[in-house]
This record gives sequence, C-alpha cells and structure tokens, in this order.
Amino acid sequence: MRILAIESSCDETAIAILNGIDDSLRVESSLVRSQIDIHAAYGGVVPEVAAREHLEMITSMIARSVRPDGAGIDAIAVTAGPGLAPALRVGVEVAKTLAWAWKKPLIPVCHLEGHIYANWIENAPEFPVLALIVSGGHTELVFMRDHGSFERLGETLDDAAGEAFDKVAKMLGLPYPGGPAVDRLAAQGSPKAFAFPRPMINRDDAMFSFSGLKTAVLYELRKNDTRMADEAFRADIAASFQEAIVETLVEKTMRTAGKCMPKSIVLAGGVAANATLRDRLKEATEHRGMTMHLPPFQYSLDNAAMIGAAGYFRAVRDISADPLALVVDSNMDI
Repeated sequence: MRILAIESSCDETAIAILNGIDDSLRVESSLVRSQIDIHAAYGGVVPEVAAREHLEMITSMIARSVRPDGAGIDAIAVTAGPGLAPALRVGVEVAKTLAWAWKKPLIPVCHLEGHIYANWIENAPEFPVLALIVSGGHTELVFMRDHGSFERLGETLDDAAGEAFDKVAKMLGLPYPGGPAVDRLAAQGSPKAFAFPRPMINRDDAMFSFSGLKTAVLYELRKNDTRMADEAFRADIAASFQEAIVETLVEKTMRTAGKCMPKSIVLAGGVAANATLRDRLKEATEHRGMTMHLPPFQYSLDNAAMIGAAGYFRAVRDISADPLALVVDSNMDI
C-alpha cells in the first residue's frame, strides 16, 4: 500500500510517499521544508506566517512527489491535530481536495501518533510497547498493546520538557529553536556544576512536572547576572539543566517499564533528537535487558514519513474519514 502523507502542524511543510507491506515500511521519498529561518526573527512560531508559508510550498512539493492524477497512490494520510490551527488547516484542506479528486481514502492522523510510529519506519518494535513522547507541547508515557491501542500512563502536569528547553534557551540568550541550541551548548559544560531539582522523580507514578525546574534555572541566572557573558558559565547552566531533565525522563520511564513490562521501549517526539537523551535512554534499557527503539534521526523532528507510517497502520484497519467532513482538531489526541 502506497501512502501520500502530508504534515503541516507547525513550521515544517512536509510531504512523503511511504510503501507498506504487513509490518514492513519503506520511505520512497520524504521532503521537508523548514521555516526556522523565518520564525527565528520572531523568537518563535507565528501561526499565520506558518500557514502562509505552507500555502506557498505545499502544492509544488506534492507535484514533485506524485503524478497529477494520483496514480499509484492508495490512500492519503494527513495530520489533523494537534498543532497550530491555521497551519493544520492548510494540510487538511489540500488532503481533502486530493482525496475527493482522486477518489482515495483519507486517513486523519494524530501528530503524536505519527511521532510514535516513526519508530516503525526501519525496524518494527514488538508489542507491548511503552512510548516516551517528548516534544514542545507534550511529555507523556503511553502503553500500546497493539496497533491503535493507546493507554496514557502519565503526562506532564505543567510545562512539557520541550517547552522547558525552549524557555531556558531564551533565558540563556540562545537562538530559536531553543532545544537544539541548549543541547549544543550543554556539550561544552559540566552536568554537575549546578544541583538543579529533578521534579517528581521520587514519586511512584508516571507523572512529570518541569515548571519548577525552569524556575530554578531562572533564579540561578538572577543570582549570577554578572556572569551571563561568560560562555563557560552559560554552558554549565545548560548542561546541568539538561541533565536534570534527562535523568528525570529516563528514571520515570524505566520505573514505569518495570511495572507494565513492555517488550519494547520507544522514544518519540521532537526532543527525541536530543543526543544526550537518546544515549542515556539507550544505556538504561540495555543495562536492564530491554529492547530500545529510537526513530531514525531524520524522522525524529516533524516530517511526513511518520504521518505516513501511522496512516498506513490506520489504513490496514480500514480507518478513514469522509473528505467533506474532516475538520482540523488542534487538540486532537491519541
């Protein structure tokens, strides 16, 4: 089954063609047009600007990927939420039009589900699966017994890990996007320089909280405002902050895994691109004899291949939507 996938939930316009047979997936093409340079001037994503950029790019990107009559495409998958409503609407309306014109099934996909299914692109995890979702808006632990079966075991009570990365990056005067900038700066510092809190790490549940950690960093910077020009100081702050987040995420994940006993653990979401988190989670799972799956690096960030992967497994379960009835759901959840 060949899937045309469309992703426009935030500031990447992405188109992919994915071919699936049983549990084997192959990405035939994947195009991603990032708007980072545009939104960097604003210090964050402006929804209306993102939508205009999607409109400008999406048609030509689709034309590069498929024939005008849709020949060879069996279904169309599109991100229907969550995300920025104006940006989502561009991808959804284009997908609806193509599905109607080509008479193809239209598969609405949750963006978070797509991030989870990025792990199926190269090597399918074995069920049951425990997924750690870490992104700008979400930090969750989700248990999957099979395709389409999602049980949320825990989530953040306030700031998501990715959101905390972005806010601390701004405190440190780092450019947008903040997460990768903190990761790069942290590589030059000491993770033991500052004893930042590990929020809720000792609670025997799967819940997270990162607001207090972010505030602790703010207070430390205020106490040392005269050192903000010192690159080594800022690197130590970044490294110590990142260590607190990574240690919390890994400890909570492994403790939860000890309770639900998954056969596979997968990492999902934009923060899955964080090198320290990837390494530490892999070390922890190997130490405890568990199987760890990491999405290929190019599919960790927003892309359409992951939407195609999730769409494929929805399509084989015959889950589709009426193109005329599908609407954007900016709060869509798995």
